Amino acid sequence: MSILEVTNLTKTFGGLIANQDVSMNVEKGSITAVIGPNGAGKTTFFNMITGVYQPTSGDIKLEGKSVVGIKADEVSKRGISRTFQNIRLFGEMSVIENVLVGMHTQLKTNLLGIFLNFPGTKKEELEAEEEAYRLLKHFDLAHLLNEKANNLSYGAQRKLEIARALATKPKLILLDEPAAGMNPKETKELTEIIKRMGEEFDVSVLLIEHDMKLVMEISEHIIVLDHGEKIAEGNPEEIRTNPKVIEAYLGSSAVHAPTTTQPV
Repeated sequence: MSILEVTNLTKTFGGLIANQDVSMNVEKGSITAVIGPNGAGKTTFFNMITGVYQPTSGDIKLEGKSVVGIKADEVSKRGISRTFQNIRLFGEMSVIENVLVGMHTQLKTNLLGIFLNFPGTKKEELEAEEEAYRLLKHFDLAHLLNEKANNLSYGAQRKLEIARALATKPKLILLDEPAAGMNPKETKELTEIIKRMGEEFDVSVLLIEHDMKLVMEISEHIIVLDHGEKIAEGNPEEIRTNPKVIEAYLGSSAVHAPTTTQPV
């Protein structure tokens, strides 16, 4: 069963075609990757799914209902959350406050009311803090809950951003290059977190990632974009050996050259 259906999605900026007739599905509970060389249109594709950009044409359906024409905050309320290629935390706020901000779409009480301790908010405040603590514990960040986000290591900031995205209780989470800038130890920890995400948070995962080792290890389905168009899709083995994918990454001469290593 598909949780996300993208049909003939096209985005143009003046005369520039960023995405052209891209179609793909994300199965419920799956991990799907979108890969491609720099400039392939991956982030534009994510921006359309999350309502940051509106498509020039095509449709995007979450659980069978179109989200085209809906603003980003409403898309989030419908069940799509994301992280960004460049970390976007509230640096001067504490770790737990960052997660609480992520919860605002799920709260009955206004977030300002919780922070200012308005009457009648104490019960929901305590419940939100308990849930935020559970998320931080899952990401091994609970011991840093009162630390300013700016003071965290790069890898910890990446994990906090994912925790904040999960705080919205999404049906689908989009991870934009989650391993970017991480060292091997941090990447290994992140790999295990993403692997368990579906089961532990009941969420489907769609990610952009340049770390092909991570992509091939965790993805059940892979979509390949090049110059804004989908050139291939399939399981990791199919993508690894696809001539169009090899050409997109390594050039046409690599397609017929003997290889002893994985092409992507």
